[in-house]
Amino acid sequence: MSAARTEANAGGRWLGLYVLAYLVFLYLPILLIPLFSFNDSIQAAFPLQGFTLGWYETLYGNPALSGALANSLVIGVIAASGATLCGITVSYMDLYGRSPLAATISAVARLPILIPGVIVGISLLILVNLIGLGPSRIAIVLGHILVALPTTVVVMRSRFAAIPKTIREAALDLGASDWTTFRRVMLPLSLPAVLSAFMLAFLTSFDEFIVVFFLAGTEPTLPLYIWSQLRFPRSLPTVMALGTVILTVSFIIAACAEILRHRGLGAARRNPA
Repeated sequence: MSAARTEANAGGRWLGLYVLAYLVFLYLPILLIPLFSFNDSIQAAFPLQGFTLGWYETLYGNPALSGALANSLVIGVIAASGATLCGITVSYMDLYGRSPLAATISAVARLPILIPGVIVGISLLILVNLIGLGPSRIAIVLGHILVALPTTVVVMRSRFAAIPKTIREAALDLGASDWTTFRRVMLPLSLPAVLSAFMLAFLTSFDEFIVVFFLAGTEPTLPLYIWSQLRFPRSLPTVMALGTVILTVSFIIAACAEILRHRGLGAARRNPA
């Protein structure tokens, strides 16, 4: 018994070291971006030359940056709205439609997360050229809806599945139609998950680069603007300052989305009937 416990403790320590090493490998490069964004040098290297906020000051009054940010915000809101609406519909029909077609559509909607982004980008470029849209803001929105759809489907499906089926059955037994039950019972109960799905879809759209690279016309988004600035060594500190701002905002939005999702799931567990 003692030997087994010793082996288990040793295995736990090795597992802990592995997890720690993995976290350091994954997040240390990301943490270097905020560190160097305050460095008073255009070189991203040690030792640091001093503390400065000058690189953040250069973000203001930049018309190209402002235009790219505006494009990302507009595209992100529209794409997140479309992806969330599609995710709600697909998830609800998958769980309650009782149709092989609904289950097939739900499975297909989650496929883009498994397809390499380059393949998705090239395919969408061919498609928008065939239908006459060409690289444009509309094409980017359609591409981002496709990319963000798996996230909204997963979030909404888990939320609908957590709602006790007896609630829906009771509404139907009282004479409510399927549409009324969905609109006045299921959707209000799923509101935290809807907001969470929208936030995560917005983040997916806002941070997406590969699809934009193929579909952008004359109006680049923020990730494409950042990529274009990496060609100029003197722009690197400004890019790191911008990256720090994006990381901070993305973390806050993702945290809020996760809190909303867990709050909705927790409410469903506290009220099982």
